[in-house]
Formats: sequence, C-alpha cells, structure tokens
Amino acid sequence: VQLQASGGGLVQAGGSLRLSCAASGRTFSSSVMAWFRQAPGKEHEFVTAIRWGVGSTYYADSVKGRFTISRDKSENTVYLQMNSLKPEDTAVYYCAEGHHYGRSWNEYHRWGQGTQVTVSS
Repeated sequence: VQLQASGGGLVQAGGSLRLSCAASGRTFSSSVMAWFRQAPGKEHEFVTAIRWGVGSTYYADSVKGRFTISRDKSENTVYLQMNSLKPEDTAVYYCAEGHHYGRSWNEYHRWGQGTQVTVSS
C-alpha cells in the first residue's frame, strides 16, 4: 500500500482546508490511519487517527473541535477537514498507516510524502 497525501496550501487564519490521503492497494479493516504534522525544527506531532474498519476517531487536544478525520472505504481515502485554522497549525502534514492505534510516529509503518499547510496571520 502506498499513501499519497494532497490538499495542502496557503490559507489565512480562520480559514479551512481539506487534506486527502489516497491509499493504493489493499487497506485492511484492522488498520489505523493517522495524520501527523511536523513544523520546522520540531518533532512529528500526532494530529488525529481513525480506525479504518469501525471508524473510531482520536484527536490531539490542540485540534479537537476544529479538525475532523473521516474515511471513504469505496475510494480508499482518508480525509482531514481543517477548520478555524491558526498560524500554529502551519506544518507539513503526513498521513500514516499502522496496525494499532498510537500517538507516536514510530508506531506507524507506512507514511505518505507530506503536504505543506501554511496559515498566515
């Protein structure tokens, strides 16, 4: 399975963006799909995750209430709807696939190439 992230861009504070992560190949019902982000000079930060099979979702406190993760099984795609964006959301966003839910970058075994999100103040 390969992951292809897209949808990043430049947006003003308060604006919205929707990221997509298309998974080529088979995605297992037990998989967990996640979004991480990395700002310049910082470590990878967990943003959100979804259990592919049952759809349970998890969010970092910093994005709860503003971001929504979803998946379309027919399209083998995971989405990240980002609303009320803040300058501190600026980062490269990566999608990732794992066998188990976790909040550490190293707990996932496959990652997309990243898409830049820049929020201007």
